[in-house]
Amino acid sequence: MFRVRCVTSSLRRLLHGGAVNRDPVLEQLRICSAEDQVFDVVGKNRAKLTVNHVSKAVGMLWQFQKNKPEMLRTVELIRSHPQFLTLRVLAENKIALMDDCMLVDTLYSFLRLNVDQHDSLVQQLVSEAWLRIDRLPLPSLSKFSICLSDQHLQHSPLMGHVTRIVAQRLSSINDARILTPLMISVSYLASPRLRDALIGRAEHLLETMDPLHYNNPRRVVQFLRNIKHSHRPLLEKCNKLILRNFSRLDVENIGVMMGLYQSLQFNNCDFRLAVKQRLTELIDSSTDSFSFTKLFVNLAPMASQDIRDGLENTALLLADELSAHQALVIAEALEETQSRNLSLMNKIASVIQRNLHLYKPVEVARITQALFLMQYQNPELFTKLRNILNNFLQRSVYPYEVILLTRVMSMLPNTRIDEGVISRVDAVVAQCNLNDLNTVACAVAKWVRNDPSYRHNTPSRYVRLLQTLNRCGLERLRTADRLDLVLEELKYISGEWFEEMLLEETMATLERMTRQINCTNVPELAVFLTRINHLCPPLMDRIASVAIKDMDKMHHSMIYATLLPFSVLNYDPVQADELYDVCIQRFIPHISSFDPHRLVLLAYALSVADCFPEEMAKEIFSIDFLRKLDGQLETLPDSLNMRTRLCLMELNRAVCLECPEFQVPWFHERYCQRLQKKGNGTVSPVQQQIHKMLGEVLGGINCVRVAVVTPYFYTIDFECILDKHLQPLAYSEPSTLQISDRGQVHWGKSSVETISDVLPPGAQRVAVDFLDSKSFCKNTPHMKGEALMRKRHLEILGYRVVQIPHFEWNSMELSTPDAWKEYLKKNIFRELSS
Repeated sequence: MFRVRCVTSSLRRLLHGGAVNRDPVLEQLRICSAEDQVFDVVGKNRAKLTVNHVSKAVGMLWQFQKNKPEMLRTVELIRSHPQFLTLRVLAENKIALMDDCMLVDTLYSFLRLNVDQHDSLVQQLVSEAWLRIDRLPLPSLSKFSICLSDQHLQHSPLMGHVTRIVAQRLSSINDARILTPLMISVSYLASPRLRDALIGRAEHLLETMDPLHYNNPRRVVQFLRNIKHSHRPLLEKCNKLILRNFSRLDVENIGVMMGLYQSLQFNNCDFRLAVKQRLTELIDSSTDSFSFTKLFVNLAPMASQDIRDGLENTALLLADELSAHQALVIAEALEETQSRNLSLMNKIASVIQRNLHLYKPVEVARITQALFLMQYQNPELFTKLRNILNNFLQRSVYPYEVILLTRVMSMLPNTRIDEGVISRVDAVVAQCNLNDLNTVACAVAKWVRNDPSYRHNTPSRYVRLLQTLNRCGLERLRTADRLDLVLEELKYISGEWFEEMLLEETMATLERMTRQINCTNVPELAVFLTRINHLCPPLMDRIASVAIKDMDKMHHSMIYATLLPFSVLNYDPVQADELYDVCIQRFIPHISSFDPHRLVLLAYALSVADCFPEEMAKEIFSIDFLRKLDGQLETLPDSLNMRTRLCLMELNRAVCLECPEFQVPWFHERYCQRLQKKGNGTVSPVQQQIHKMLGEVLGGINCVRVAVVTPYFYTIDFECILDKHLQPLAYSEPSTLQISDRGQVHWGKSSVETISDVLPPGAQRVAVDFLDSKSFCKNTPHMKGEALMRKRHLEILGYRVVQIPHFEWNSMELSTPDAWKEYLKKNIFRELSS
């Protein structure tokens, strides 16, 4: 009996202890399903709330908001609730009682609920986390780094501390969900060595992670965007993971990915096709202004005309519901698509005009640029925009903002520039990079031309500013010591000021840094040399030697950029054959993974250099490839679309003429005919002069034809026929192409001349082409690759080709009619008799 009583007593104590350890407040919080229920629990148990209760309540409030679509979130209502203030006060009073994970979780939740970063609660939570930072678990450190980024502390000493910890503990991070937020957070402070280590770790973890977590590859791409490093293998790995989850992406996530890819110049065919299909599927469900705006901005530029018209009609219906920012991005999309929907343009402009007081300086600049480029006519609105830009510019203290406002103001006609604007620009010039200096110089040039006093002399205020720009640009180049940074500043630079004032010093700087050329910066340097049309043998020889030596370290997508200057500028280094061989061997195994349009551009560049890999020709001129290319072209910007189609035609022509053994058919007849009809048909004064001289040299105007179109649609400036005794033969009928006094070409019914007429025995067709400055490098009279390829093809078609360089025809030596005639005789007759 005694034993039974003892057992009963023990059970009572156990049960009583269990009741005592129960936490009724925590249990009430756990069963809450909405924010109001959480606040009810907080209000009823204010005196009983412990640090665990506060952390749990705040976390639940954010979790409820997180699960809602952004349009349906009620963060402002939560922040204004009386019990939310209670939670804030209690949290601030109990910071010391929080464990490490709870501390970071609480900070994260409060920031997500839009508590101001300057609030004492947030500052104390951050300070306490800093004290504990070395002992924070990696998941908490990752979340804490997000909190610092939310507070714009990416460059702070505290983030530097986080960066050091990441460098020390990187090898122990085995979860992509922990690593990827840290990568974004430390991206601005990471050294090149840490950057490479992060990329390597990310590549490893992406292979082992759950492929359904598409936010991890998205964050990796964001990291690459932040460090401005287009690491192709990692990008392609991320892209594959994102494509696997594309059916789960909403409009917002798709828009984010498109923006990241665009900034990295990563143009993937499969991604763009998936975007077009997915966004088209989401049209019917995007009925609110928030989701529709994102849909419109991303789908309209790549949609067919029918879908685009439907989107514009919907935008017109939703226009009154658009916010200030939504109206801005739709205006930019209308400019990008070159829309001519006047009703929609007027509606968007009225929304913008109604909200002008809400826009920040950069947004006003974007609005002005979009409306100006779409040629929108509203003088009243542009006057307001000009005044706002002027006011912002005179008050701005941020160099990037001053440069942007300056550039946009220079676009507007009849803009009177105040002294305050000039002084503000002058104040920031010393902080500008080369691209910014070039932007300012272009703006000043426009202001000078628009200034009424320019007819007499250049106003001194502009002269002083231009002198400052020249000095700063030259000084920046002379003191530069890192090639990668110089190439980054030169990436988009162009224009007269750069060519006249900085180009010579730029080339000297690049040659001084020749030893810094490596496999990672070769493509950028090659593209720059091609873009400025500048032949520099020392740099190009170095590019060739680096490419040959380190080709195995270069991604196959880099081949196109690397070969471009050699092809376009017609330069053969000492190791030319080896260079082309290693490049071809590098990309051929990956030929099926190339984006269709990039493969066409690469093949065309090789054809200009008289290089035709058979594997490439078979790949490009297959039905499957051409079908895939057609699908991709529909998603590309118009300029890239047209360029790709033109390169495909010229590649088709080159293969037919130079590699008939490939048995590739000529299928661009109709395309060329359409181009022929669209041509402007204008003959320059020099060509008219040559036409007249040829008539006199050959014994009559009926012995020469103008603008003759050959098979495969080359247009020859002038054609004549010489018999076996080198005597000109008259054509049976005069050319149906006539030139008006203004140089306008008029075509007759049989204007497309061909070379199908049978020639007398021993006779020879002669093609005379005038080569303007576009056919030569800018710094030397060296003929470019396309002009040389054209000559090659005309000779295959049976012509003897006489090319007249512009610098010879316009030289002092040829300054009289007799000299010109003698020059033509020498080039036509002596060449044929030799």
